[in-house]
Amino acid sequence: MATIDLRSDTVTRPTPAMRKTIAEAPVGDDVFGDDPTVNTLQEKVAALFGHEAALFVPSGTMGNQICIACHTEPGDEILFESGAHIFHYEVGAPAVLSSVLTHPIVGRRGVITAADVKSRIRPIDVHCPRTRLVALENTHNRAGGTVFPLDEIKQLYALTREAGIRLHLDGARIWNAHVATGIPLTEYGRYFDSISACFSKGLGCPVGSVVIGSRAFIEKADRARKRFGGGMRQVGILAAAAIHALDHHIARMREDHDNARYLATELAGLPGIAIDLEAVQTNMVFMDVADTGRSAAQVATDLARHDVWTIDLDWTRLRCVTHMDVSRADCQRAVGVFRTVFRGYRS
Repeated sequence: MATIDLRSDTVTRPTPAMRKTIAEAPVGDDVFGDDPTVNTLQEKVAALFGHEAALFVPSGTMGNQICIACHTEPGDEILFESGAHIFHYEVGAPAVLSSVLTHPIVGRRGVITAADVKSRIRPIDVHCPRTRLVALENTHNRAGGTVFPLDEIKQLYALTREAGIRLHLDGARIWNAHVATGIPLTEYGRYFDSISACFSKGLGCPVGSVVIGSRAFIEKADRARKRFGGGMRQVGILAAAAIHALDHHIARMREDHDNARYLATELAGLPGIAIDLEAVQTNMVFMDVADTGRSAAQVATDLARHDVWTIDLDWTRLRCVTHMDVSRADCQRAVGVFRTVFRGYRS
């Protein structure tokens, strides 16, 4: 029986139509700026977010780190919610690559407010690092794929303008936020000095992300990309996949959100599982399995024996992520496997 892979939306595979587009893409040398497919993608994404320019990069981590490097100087400080991808999953890159301090703020479901940030902005004092950047994450991975409310973004934007601080969006899954809320990408885009967005998650591309900002910022980002080893050559074959995904795979994300809601609703009543249904806003389902008396890793192993793959986030929490390679029938089968495994825990 085929495996149902709920570990992440990064496991998606290119569709046949995307593979055809990849094979037929015209290419050039992107470091020289003459790959026509990359140039088309960058212009397309910049327009989608209402910015002047964009830069194709290999990964979301590189995208975030390019933006941090371009906004800061060594010894500066960046603020973000305590569960941020930048803090947990980018191998200490802000310290290693940009020599900046990181200041996490505990939020609620991945959201920090203007009041949270205002109280942590450093005074102008020779003893203190300069607060130079605030980074938000939308949707928020470790909070369960939650959407950062637009009203809060607006207030943070106003605060950062007043304080002379830059505002960055880790928008790895901004497409999911857009689909879940109906808020246009241009509306999100207007409140950020820089944005990093991924093509290789819910959009189903094999690799690639994009950095978005003003023309001057992207010129600076291009140099940082080269410095970090991200300069690419005939990469139009990957940019073509991203163009295809933007044209064909955004609207269908609603199916992923519906499937995540189905999984959450069906599993929430199962003895041994605790799920915050209000946090299931896009394509992720987080569940606490402490009441089983087993670790999340043990539960994930038991589910995998029945060909359902999940991922353990810590000692008690499991994560399931729906995506374009998981159908409603797959979700129904996964629910059956959960019931079988958890029934065994009670016997």
